[in-house]
Amino acid sequence: MSGLDGRVAVVTGGARGIGAATARRLATEGADVAIVDLDEAQSVQTAKAIEADTGRRAVGIGADVTDADQVTAAVDRVADELGPPGVLVNNAGVTRDNLLFKMSDDDWDTVIGVHLRGFFLATRAAQRHMVAAKWGRIISLSSVSALGTRGQLNYSAAKAGLQGATRTLAIELGPFGVTANAVAPGFVVTEMTGRLAERLGTTLEAFTEERAAITPVRRAGTPEDIAGIIAFLAGDDASFITGQTIYADGGRRL
Repeated sequence: MSGLDGRVAVVTGGARGIGAATARRLATEGADVAIVDLDEAQSVQTAKAIEADTGRRAVGIGADVTDADQVTAAVDRVADELGPPGVLVNNAGVTRDNLLFKMSDDDWDTVIGVHLRGFFLATRAAQRHMVAAKWGRIISLSSVSALGTRGQLNYSAAKAGLQGATRTLAIELGPFGVTANAVAPGFVVTEMTGRLAERLGTTLEAFTEERAAITPVRRAGTPEDIAGIIAFLAGDDASFITGQTIYADGGRRL
């Protein structure tokens, strides 16, 4: 039993990729889900597909996770339409890769803003419902890039910051029945990695084969791989796990 029957989950950046796979997996485990994404049209489309396929309630909400008023309004809407959120998946993210001497102020601010400010605003808005209920799960998407990756100074800083913030959340919210953990994927095939392959002058297929060849399990990750870990952390079986970062990378850190 996952313990998610009747729970309400919020997934930021859930319109596609890992976020969409996570929203779908949580719904199959019994949760009603809210997808909060900058792309409102895709959020609504993904939510409708989840409702049709799983029979659970799902809503798509357009919001910029770096805007405090929009995030607060989104969480309030979730509470009104689905019920108080008990699970928050901080998945919203962007990349603006470049070497340090080429990285602009906007490259830095955008990535730090979406990942860290977005995490802060969504967590602050959702935790009040969890604390009141004496139950909650906060799961944030980090990355193997937290360990350092050439050309990703901004992204690495943001993803490492999420790990430190997760440890602090675990300390602060543990007494209220709320756990906080992070998942750090390695190479996962998504639209984002497709854009990375394009910037590197190759195809997603070739890039995937290359990464799979140097990964111990000899394959690339899928959004569903990550969604399964998140679903476990969201359930009752993970109630004694908090403050942790789980690396899901097929055995290869970088």
